[in-house]
Amino acid sequence: MSLPPGPPTGASRPRGGGLSARTADIGVTAAVTLLVVVWTVLTMRYESEPLNRTVIGWALIAVGCGALYFRRRAPVAVAVVTLTVCVVYYPLSVYDGPLMVTFALALYTAAAEGRFTAAVALAVVTLIAVGFGEARQHDGNRQIDDMSLFMLAGWLVSLVAVGRAQWTRAAYLREVEQRALAAEREQEARAEQSATEERLRIARELHDVLGHSVSLINVQSGAALHRLSKKPEPAAALSAAEEALEAVKATSKEALRELRSTLGALRGPDESAPTSPASGLDRLDELVARARATGIDVRLRTEGERRPLPPPVDLAAYRIVQESLTNVTRHARATGAVVTVDYTDGRAVRVRVDDDGEGAPEGSPPGSGIRGMAERARAFGGELTARNTAQGFGVSARLPIDAELQTEGSERTE
Repeated sequence: MSLPPGPPTGASRPRGGGLSARTADIGVTAAVTLLVVVWTVLTMRYESEPLNRTVIGWALIAVGCGALYFRRRAPVAVAVVTLTVCVVYYPLSVYDGPLMVTFALALYTAAAEGRFTAAVALAVVTLIAVGFGEARQHDGNRQIDDMSLFMLAGWLVSLVAVGRAQWTRAAYLREVEQRALAAEREQEARAEQSATEERLRIARELHDVLGHSVSLINVQSGAALHRLSKKPEPAAALSAAEEALEAVKATSKEALRELRSTLGALRGPDESAPTSPASGLDRLDELVARARATGIDVRLRTEGERRPLPPPVDLAAYRIVQESLTNVTRHARATGAVVTVDYTDGRAVRVRVDDDGEGAPEGSPPGSGIRGMAERARAFGGELTARNTAQGFGVSARLPIDAELQTEGSERTE
């Protein structure tokens, strides 16, 4: 496992008790300073030295203890400073105080902050320097015997090892936190993507419902106005107007039903669900009748044995036929159209809409309606083609049927 690097030098990191890094550093510096000062003052009761050495000693104590405040910002530099202070202090002063604690803490911090190589180098230099200095002393003048020197080596190794373990643990916790944040961001992105897809689905439903119905109403009203513009007999004019109004009424009623059903998905959990059944291929007769009311001879053919479909596939097939008929009534200038539903493929249902209109201009890009139909088909792993034919224009879609979904759809319809 690769561990991430430590935080930048001087970074302010929150502590476990809610303290900031600066507050923690001040507290540690004050505690170590108090220990060294009190211990040294107590030692002065039993030892004495010239005043100039005492002043220099206290100055070294101030430098060594004060440097600890910066141990997290510049761990290696603070370790070098505290080591230098100790090297000068102990040969100079007769007061054998605990100033070595400052170097120990600085060495541990260097390892805990990820400066492992520098910490090992400082520990080795310290051990070699102490050993070399004691080796030059006569046996009666040695301050540290061989056992103490061995214990010092173990002490230095322990400080570096514990610091390294602390850095490894902190790095692991940072990696876990980063993974958790990444997982949270990924979850938010997925939720946002799902919401976007749902908005697009609802937009397609509204486009299909309103586009189809409003187009039919426009065509029916235009046809009625065209007949009335010829100033027929009052009885014929009344009959034409009545026929057009009946068609408009039926189309608008169906549009409202479709709109309520589509917007029902937006209802809250405490709101009543829509009671109207969802559109499907079983309602193609009504759809064809409304299209036929515009003056186009629309016929419906069924090939193979009709069977229940999964509701999503059933709705998608219905919408494709609906959008195709909308395009026929608005753009094709056709006199007739054939809607074919093919159940002969046991693994898919096919729908085709062929008209005898003018077709699409060569090289023209597909419109939003055709793109929406193709997207519907692809959403179920199907395919859709829309192209000019020898008679006019044709739209053909194949929608696969999953066996489990098909069984579920059959149970719902029983």
